[in-house]
Amino acid sequence: MRVLFVSWEYPPVVVGGLGRHVHHLATEMAAAGHDVVVLTRRPSGTDAISHPTTDTVAEGVRVIAVAEDPPEFDFGQDMMAWTLAMGHSFIRAGLRSLAGDGSRWTPDIVHAHDWLVAHPAIALAEFFDVPLVSTIHATEAGRHSGWVSGRTNRQVHSVEWWLVAESDALITCSASMRDEVHRLFGYDAADITVIHNGIDIRTWPFAPRTRTTGSAELLFAGRLEYEKGVQDLLAALPRIRRSHPGTTLTIAGDGTQRDWLMEQARKHRVSKAVRFIGAVDHDELITLMHRCDAIVLPSRYEPFGIVALEAAATGIPLIASNAGGLGEAVQEPDTGLTFEPADVAGLATAVRATLSDPDAAAQRALRARARLTAEFSWAEVAERTASVHLAAKRRVRHPVGRPDIPMRPLPERDPNQPLGH
Repeated sequence: MRVLFVSWEYPPVVVGGLGRHVHHLATEMAAAGHDVVVLTRRPSGTDAISHPTTDTVAEGVRVIAVAEDPPEFDFGQDMMAWTLAMGHSFIRAGLRSLAGDGSRWTPDIVHAHDWLVAHPAIALAEFFDVPLVSTIHATEAGRHSGWVSGRTNRQVHSVEWWLVAESDALITCSASMRDEVHRLFGYDAADITVIHNGIDIRTWPFAPRTRTTGSAELLFAGRLEYEKGVQDLLAALPRIRRSHPGTTLTIAGDGTQRDWLMEQARKHRVSKAVRFIGAVDHDELITLMHRCDAIVLPSRYEPFGIVALEAAATGIPLIASNAGGLGEAVQEPDTGLTFEPADVAGLATAVRATLSDPDAAAQRALRARARLTAEFSWAEVAERTASVHLAAKRRVRHPVGRPDIPMRPLPERDPNQPLGH
């Protein structure tokens, strides 16, 4: 099939796990014989002079990376305006490069990845008159514990709702995310297929765990955002250090909450035991996973948590909340220890149990890696995604009204209630 992926992240522009997901999926589908084009963007804060639009082929995938337009929008300050401007540039570049290049490359499917590309994906699917498939990687309501009362929150939620309403097929990375989409946007949305994220274990080498003496080192790896729950790990660290003196925490990653989290470390008087090392590259992260005694993933909200698979591949013992997809990726007591989201006492208990019995932790780590079978291979992910593409049919569109978004936490939806009302 001829597949057009639309994503606001694609290497080298990677913000989080979405960019890596789209890259692995696109290259694996190209390797399977599909004709894959990715429509993405150049780095933020650039322009068409410093970073013009490029149209290249890498790893069998044609990548159209679109230059930012001149208007001065900043994602952090003008998120919706910036997103709309990005979408506009995607549409123009897509039409120029695909429909106006002489060969007229026409996709069989348009596949959108998350709400930020809703406008260009919907427009291009309509222009080419082909089915629209969307992968919903997360939701605004999920990230904010059901609240979408802020102006920007409501705008994002409404765009998510529109993308779901326009899609001819939907994909989520976990069963919990499927249930979340149904709950938020209605049970009469398009069919939802659960396809777990994949991992190439060849790029995450395993190192057997050995009993260590002396102080323990914990690791967190991920974006420094509120929903990742690092604040709960910092709050638990004093309790952990009382039973395991000298325990330290290395925090790898960056995000909008870095300064606040550093304040939390000072508040809990653990600043000297915590290292904020910023974003690290692939090899540095592997070194950390091989060195540290356990990785702690304390997410309050997590559609899947691909870092749990990456950590399992390297052999580092897993300690994670059971939020969303993490509860499906980490199975207590077989492959790791878990706790309820935001449960500081439960988090501390799980960490202390792991550090107190390193042999049992090593055995769980071995079982976690053994679980990374074909179910989580990118070849399987690509094959299942191609099946969704093949089955998708462009349905007749009907006008829809604006969604009714309550100011309170979004409730369970009535299955008989039409989408958007």
